[in-house]
Formats: sequence, C-alpha cells, structure tokens
Amino acid sequence: MNFRALPLLLLLLTLSSQRLEAQLVARPAEYDFIVRSNVMVVMRDGVKLATDIYLPAKNGAVVEEKVPIILTRTPYGKAGNAGPGKYYATRGYAFVSQDTRGRYQSEGVWHMITDDGRDGVDCAAWIGKQPWSNGKIGMLGISYVGGTQHAMAMERAPELVTVIPVDAVSNTGQRGMRQGGAFEMRFWNWIMLNAAKGSSASQDPAKAAILKEMADNRLEYLKHIPLRKGMTPLRLAPEFEDWLIEAMNHGANDEFWIQNNIVEYPEKYKDIPVYLVGGWYDSWAGNTTANYVALSQTLKSPVYLIMGPWIHGAQSGDSHGQVYFGKEAGIADQGAWRLAWYDKWLKGMDTAVGKAAPYATKVRIFVMGTGDGTKTDKGLLNHGGYWREEHEWPLKRTVYTPFYLHSDGVLKKTVPSERWASTSYQYDPRNPVPTIGGQISSGDGIMVSGAWDQRGNTNFWNWPKPIPLSARNDVLVFQTAPLAEDVEVTGEIEVKLWVSSSALDTDFTAKLVDVYPASTDYPNGFDMLIGDAILRARFRDSLKEENLMKVGSVYPLTIKLYPTSNVFKKGHRIRVDISSSNFPRFDLNPNTGEPLNQHRRLVIAMNAIYHDQQHPSHILLPVVPKGK
Repeated sequence: MNFRALPLLLLLLTLSSQRLEAQLVARPAEYDFIVRSNVMVVMRDGVKLATDIYLPAKNGAVVEEKVPIILTRTPYGKAGNAGPGKYYATRGYAFVSQDTRGRYQSEGVWHMITDDGRDGVDCAAWIGKQPWSNGKIGMLGISYVGGTQHAMAMERAPELVTVIPVDAVSNTGQRGMRQGGAFEMRFWNWIMLNAAKGSSASQDPAKAAILKEMADNRLEYLKHIPLRKGMTPLRLAPEFEDWLIEAMNHGANDEFWIQNNIVEYPEKYKDIPVYLVGGWYDSWAGNTTANYVALSQTLKSPVYLIMGPWIHGAQSGDSHGQVYFGKEAGIADQGAWRLAWYDKWLKGMDTAVGKAAPYATKVRIFVMGTGDGTKTDKGLLNHGGYWREEHEWPLKRTVYTPFYLHSDGVLKKTVPSERWASTSYQYDPRNPVPTIGGQISSGDGIMVSGAWDQRGNTNFWNWPKPIPLSARNDVLVFQTAPLAEDVEVTGEIEVKLWVSSSALDTDFTAKLVDVYPASTDYPNGFDMLIGDAILRARFRDSLKEENLMKVGSVYPLTIKLYPTSNVFKKGHRIRVDISSSNFPRFDLNPNTGEPLNQHRRLVIAMNAIYHDQQHPSHILLPVVPKGK
C-alpha cells in the first residue's frame, strides 16, 4: 500500500461520507399526494380496521406505477400520522396508517399487542392486492407502534421486506412490562391514560368524562394499589381493566408474555433487514440490545443497531432531564435517516446504508460523558459524548471488571477481607424510595425520565425537597475513591448480591451513578443517574417460577441493569446504590409473600446485603480499555 497516498485517501473517504450524509437530508419531494381516509380493511374474523392511505400523485391523480409501501399500525389514532404520510407519499411511497383493533375508529376489542401479528398479516395481504401496491412493505413506528412491527415480523407476513423498530415493545416478561418479576408502573399509567381516549368506552361522552376524571386523579389512585376488578371507574373499559389486573398479577415470564418474545424465540422472526433503534435512557433499552444479539445471530439478513443518549422516542434530542450531551447527540432529520434505509431495501437505490453514518457499520453507539461538566446557558450539566462505530455488541474488547461492595461504603476492585460482614436496612413500603429519572416511558404525570441528579426537586411529586436520596437510611451507598483516570463503561451490566430478609418476599434495587465532584457551577456536585433495575426476590432463581425466601437465609441474586456507554472521568466516582424500592417506577412489594397484586397488608422488612469473603457482592462493569 502507498502510505503517502493515505491522507488523500482519507480525505476522499471523508468527502464521500459527507456527500452520503448529505443525501440523508437532500432527497426532495417528487410528487403531490392524495389521501383516502377511513378505508375499512376487513380482517380474517370480519372485524374492520380503519385505515388512511397516502398515495403519490401528479396533476391531481394517483401515479400509475405500482409503488412500495410504508405501513404503520397504531393505537394512538391514525390521524396523527398525517406528517409522515405526506413525507413518504411525496417521495414515491404509499403510506398506510391503520388504527389497531379496538382503538379509535377501528372495530373490535383491544388487546395488548397480541392481535397485532395476525392483524398485520391480514393488513399486508390486503395491501398486496391493491392496484397502487408493488407488494413490498416496510414498517414505521415507535414504542407500541414499534411493537406492531415486531409482531408482524414474528408472524412472517409475506409482503414484509424491512422494519425499523424504534424503542419497541418486546420481551415484555423479562425487561419490558415486568422487570426482574416486578411490574413496571408505566403500564399502569398507560392504561389509565389510554382507557380514557381512543377506547370503545371513550366513544360514549358520559363514560369518557368519568374515565378522564380517573386519569386526572392518577396520583391519588397510586395510593390505593393493588387494583381490584370492578372497584374503580376502569371497569367502564373492561378490556383495559382485564389486561392490567392480569398483567399486575402475572409475574412469571411464561405464555402470558410470549407475544414479541424475540430473545427466546428469534427463529420466529422473518429473515429481513432490521434496523433496531434505542436509547440509553429508554425504557426498552435492554430489550433493544438483547434483540440485536438474538437477531444478528439468527438472521442471514443484515441487522443494524443504533443506541443514542436518548429518552423514549427522542432521537432528535441533544439533552434530557438535567443533562446536555452535545449538539451531535440527536438525529436532526427524522424522516431522512429512515428514508435512506427504505430506499435501499424497498427501492433498491444506492444509499448511505453500509457506507456512512448513521449506518456505516452494523453497530453505532453514543459514548456519554466526555463533556467538561460545566453548566450550559440553559442550566444543564454538560455531560457531553460522541458517536462511535462498532462491529458487534457486546464489544469483544470488553474487560468485565468486578467492583466489590465493602463495609465502609467503599466500592473497589479488591475482594472484601472480612470473614463475615453485612449491612442491614429497613424497607417500609409505606415510605418507598422515590423515582428520580431513569429509563422510563409513558410516565406522564407520575414520573420523569432521563438523567437526573439524585436529589429531590419540584419535578418529583413524592420527593420535592432538595434532599439527596443518599441521605435516606434505606439507601445503601457504595462508591469508589475519586478516579485516577477516565474509565469507560460500555455494555451490559449486572449487580450480584448476597442477601437475606425478615420477609418471605421483598425487592432489591440497584442504581449506577456517575458522581461529579464539587465545582464552581455545581458546588454540591452532581449525582448523575446512569441506570437502574430491580429484582423481586421470589424470582431470584428464575423469571419463570416463584420461590419464596426463608426468613434469615442468605441467597445470591443477580440484578440486570440497563446497558449503557459512559465515561466516568478522572476525579469522578463510580457509585452503586442498593435499596428495595424505586417508586413509582416499579410496583411496591408489600413484603408479605401474598400472591402478586392481591395483598391486603403491608409489613416492614429488615433486609441485609452481605459483602465478605464468602459473599463478595459486586457490580460487574464492562470496562473498555483505553485506546482499544
């Protein structure tokens, strides 16, 4: 190789990359468009689903050539997709937006995701027969709407060619609607909100008013969990009440949660190009990376992954919570970066896919934490970060490094020397540790997502005073000395504990925190939440079977935190917080051992964490060596 030519080669590659990235925002509209609204598409059981169709047009008429299709199936009202409909239709696609079963203008009874595979197949078959269709379908959507993509791919719809599931519903019994056996209260909130709008019951003005009143008083209803059938206005929307009660009752990861279980059944997924999109602060982050591992090992078609520093559905954002990640953190043109993918797989065009960001390589991650830690003019912590191209997940060069919990609250790499040591604390479900940020979606009105200083403020209804969570007696804090050098943590994270309890069942929670030292802008420092998780002790051996504890016995258990990529800078501390509640992120454990969501009592548990030679509790961090 002529190394003298290398600078020129790099320049040409850079210019080529810039031209390809320019394509992501440059492809102009070519057509006008025509909308056909409220077309009722018949499913195999006779139920009709309301559908809007946006078609490319010229001179007031639909173009004669058959075109590929972008399909979105939504429980949030198809009318909300007018913007994407126009965008894709004017660029030579038919855009189809459909209300899912039992939602808004569609007939039938709503069920959580479980009808969307079959209904998606029927919808795709109908699309394939239309005179404007070339029979090639790509799908679009975030969250639940991303989940309808997974459902259709697992049903292997013949017309389906590619999907871009963003922050998508999947693996709901593992780390989605339940996490470590605990129920994610964001779905309690989702039901309370969505039963009041778009449901069959909400079509009746009188019922709609009662359901809205219930939704408006959600914080009061939080105080009266568990939910009991027929005892709240939710009975007016029985399909919503039935699902929520069963979901809160049903802790085991079994057939109830099988829909969109990609991790355990990747072979069901259709072999098509998949572009998985997630964020480090998204509620589905752990499933997004897990799906990448499962699908990339199973499918022959290309599987791509991008993980940004985003909260749920916020891929264009450069900040959230109290933290700024830099102007490069967001993807500015949300239409263009998807369009290049669709153009590649649905139209056969030569695009940036496989050549330039954001899909130059199979894996693209945002490494957080390289900012200067000052306060921006908007009052945000400049945590910073940068994009990096990778070729696999988890990274092969990772050095999995245990940091051990010690009696003096220290976190370090050496195993404890004590023969017997533990720290006990009292968990009172009447006074739970409040949720301050984190990997949350559908938290509207009860939770706030993202990266927050772990101190109270008025954004948090149950911890409004400026008191750090570390001041609570039921939060055990273990932290390193100030770091002598930067430490990059990128990958999947586990906390292994040895525990005991005075209760037959209780919860254990873990948080990873990046502790900023005191500075001019932050004289009290900044305890930045990186990620958290929970494990219900009855599921310590398996998420599929319950096994209550014996009082006083010591048990090992593993809490799986969300994946991340963060540089803990020199002078910072790595911190792990251990407790037994994180509310209302997760439902409260009453400590009684009663069947889930059927308790009548609350008792105080005395819980203990062991950290000695025989019980070396630790966090296992995926450390990326410098320069590799």
